[in-house]
Amino acid sequence: MWIFGRKGNSGFSCCSTAEEVTKGINGFGLTAIVTGATSGIGVETTRVLALQGVHVIMAIRNMGNGKKIKEKIVKSIPNAKIDFMELNLSSMESIRKFVKEFNSAGHPLNLLINNAGVMIPPFTLSQDKIELQFAVNHLGHFLLTNLLLENMKNTAKNSKKEGRIVNVASAAHDFAYSQGIIFDKINDKESYHRFHAYGQSKLANILHANELAIRLKEEGVNITANSVHPGPIATNIMRYDNILHGIVNWIGRYVLKSIEQGASTTCYVALHQQVKGVSGEYFSDNNIATNKTTSLAKDLDLAKKLWEFSLDLTK
Repeated sequence: MWIFGRKGNSGFSCCSTAEEVTKGINGFGLTAIVTGATSGIGVETTRVLALQGVHVIMAIRNMGNGKKIKEKIVKSIPNAKIDFMELNLSSMESIRKFVKEFNSAGHPLNLLINNAGVMIPPFTLSQDKIELQFAVNHLGHFLLTNLLLENMKNTAKNSKKEGRIVNVASAAHDFAYSQGIIFDKINDKESYHRFHAYGQSKLANILHANELAIRLKEEGVNITANSVHPGPIATNIMRYDNILHGIVNWIGRYVLKSIEQGASTTCYVALHQQVKGVSGEYFSDNNIATNKTTSLAKDLDLAKKLWEFSLDLTK
């Protein structure tokens, strides 16, 4: 449980929990998709959004775990409206199938929480033969977002409510490769460094949100796009490094954020009235923290290049 932190302009800090930053907010009538909703901050994000009345669709790989988590949340929040659907972000075929089924079910979409992630695995290729961290953390969410945008635009227009897209990034974007995105060596095993590759994928999350925010504003649609840093948290995302995972779990209870605190910035950006109309920003500890991003994360040309590169890969 992180106990040190000064409140920012929002009135919240790194110590604030997801429940605290959404207290009193009425989310009834809103529908959200949360990727990676069966572990870590994804579970807490799902729970807190449901607590505030949001209809949450858990986009997950493990349907068995999804059922258990839904049952657990509904047991504590009887009126929670939660569904789960299968989604494998390392497979474009799975992403397209998910979107087709989601839209066919007639679901509107107000909130898209791109939360799922994989961290520092050994060099691995996705089902589409793309380096796994880039594929799951960025490219899968890029394709998912693009395919769901028409639904979100229609929902925003018909409901007269602002749509919000939240990319869960990380301060680890500072550890990306020196040039930011190694476009010509994305799938090169010899160039692969698992920490730099993770930083690259988190940098891509920020650049994606920034470029998307510009495009949505140019279209004049009532949808915002932002990225967030959840903070240092002890979750199973570090499972690929047994030593690091063990150390983090051992000291985490004393020096890292709790899951409840880690999910707070995501929930704040997704629901709070203070964020209405705010787009293309990077949030940390429930406050805008653009000063905490690298120059690469603010590079508009790099963001455009990544967008075109991602479009080509997802075709």
